[in-house]
Amino acid sequence: MRRSLEKIIVILSYASSVMTIMIFSVFLWFLISRGYTTLNLKLLFGNVSPYGAIFKGIPVWDGVWPALVGTTFLVFISCAIAVPVGISAGIFLAEYATTSRWRSFINFAVDLLAGMPSIVMGLFGFAMIMLLRSSLLPEATTCLLLASICIALLVLPYLIRTTQAALETLPAALRLTGVSMGFTKWQNIFRVLLPYASRGILSGVILAIGRAAEDTAVILLTGVVANSGLPGSLTDKFEALPFSIYYLAAEHRTAEELNRGFGSALLLLILTAVLFQIAYWFHGRISKGSR
Repeated sequence: MRRSLEKIIVILSYASSVMTIMIFSVFLWFLISRGYTTLNLKLLFGNVSPYGAIFKGIPVWDGVWPALVGTTFLVFISCAIAVPVGISAGIFLAEYATTSRWRSFINFAVDLLAGMPSIVMGLFGFAMIMLLRSSLLPEATTCLLLASICIALLVLPYLIRTTQAALETLPAALRLTGVSMGFTKWQNIFRVLLPYASRGILSGVILAIGRAAEDTAVILLTGVVANSGLPGSLTDKFEALPFSIYYLAAEHRTAEELNRGFGSALLLLILTAVLFQIAYWFHGRISKGSR
């Protein structure tokens, strides 16, 4: 009976893996088949030359180049805010939060934040601007910085939980390595535990990158527009690929415009893959340095 159950579990595991690969393959094939014909320089820059758009700052109004740049800015700014805070909070929960009541309160707050719908986070950012307008800053408006802060709050729980789990699952013998060498608690965490937990922490960073790159509901209420050009500062409106895809899908008038939406989706997938590779590259450098 036990062996039969084990065989069933193994078969289901293999079947789930094959199904996952098949679903991803079908999704990727569908996206490529609809969008590859529009994946060219015209999709990015429209009628503007790439050199003029990139190096001379010529505005692009009929291409997704501003949306690509806006999405990149959004991901980097939100991760620059969320990653240090999330990793630090995860370290605190795993290594320093010894009081059960305090630990339970923080865990509850993190779980509550993790379950918050993205539209609610967008409403929070919009309400914050309304509050600032009525009291401190009458000229406050939705912008790239506000959207980045709201996205950072949205991805924060992923970073906290993955960091906490990566540290708590390390073997007890490894924890004694630094202590036996005379390291302080922080030196043991920084020089021994974090390098070994870096792969788990990286998974949280990758989840944060993916969520920051694809979310539409938050940025819809906090500063994204259909046409604004490249953002000149953190307080400017901006374009983003998820909103461009939504706009093209909802407002298209011809099949060509809809295919441009599929091309933009394919471009977003490529951008996310590049950002993932950058995260893996940083992980490799950190792991090499720790050795």
